[in-house]
Amino acid sequence: MKLKDRVFIVTGATSGMGRAIALEFAREGAKLLLNGRDEMRGKDVTDEIIRQGGDAHFVPGDVCLESLNLTLAEEALSKFGKIDGISTNAGMLGLGDVATLDSDIWKKTFQTNVDSVFYLMKHTLPHMKKIGAGVVLVNASIAAFKQFPNHSAYCASKAAAVALTKQAAADYGPEVRINALCPGPVDTSFLHDSAIAFPNPESAIKNAAAGTYMKRLGTPDDVAKLALFLASDDASWITGAAYRIDGGISSG
Repeated sequence: MKLKDRVFIVTGATSGMGRAIALEFAREGAKLLLNGRDEMRGKDVTDEIIRQGGDAHFVPGDVCLESLNLTLAEEALSKFGKIDGISTNAGMLGLGDVATLDSDIWKKTFQTNVDSVFYLMKHTLPHMKKIGAGVVLVNASIAAFKQFPNHSAYCASKAAAVALTKQAAADYGPEVRINALCPGPVDTSFLHDSAIAFPNPESAIKNAAAGTYMKRLGTPDDVAKLALFLASDDASWITGAAYRIDGGISSG
């Protein structure tokens, strides 16, 4: 097992890519402190992990709050005695162009996509630095490098998340490895919500799949496999990187 007895905090763990990452890490032996806002879905993923012989605990709450991120760190230390890594997956689209986007939506998008990452890093990196090893995985997006109609807050916040990833990698190496995952069109409810910003949402989804070299949408499990690699010792010389996993759609 690639992550046997390692303790990871996984946010956004109740759906989509965060859920797939939690399940993949559990299969590889990780002990998990999970977070999301939906308690019922949180119970479902936790119960599934436990049924499969894993060890997981769920803490509900809004990662936009610094106090919640402190609680996650404290709960992981209380329940498992250490923190070996974090995987941040909570996200918000905040659709709208610059002129029409409500300022509160702009702020909330950055709170969800950037502030929450900063808060969890702030309250976990000292523990990883102290034990001399650790992993941080930030779920960003190809939107950090590529523009989409009416995605001003989303694109800007994901670019900020990638910049934060690289800066933290510079500050916390060599003990802690910090990388960003930058997914393209992955078949989740989030992608379908994003398509609403396009003139024809249904066509936008089809065009996204056709626009990849692989001629399909990605799956949450595709992203989870990359997360596992980056979390494991197989990636021991990789830090400060932003990995595009997008079927090739952004390479042209």
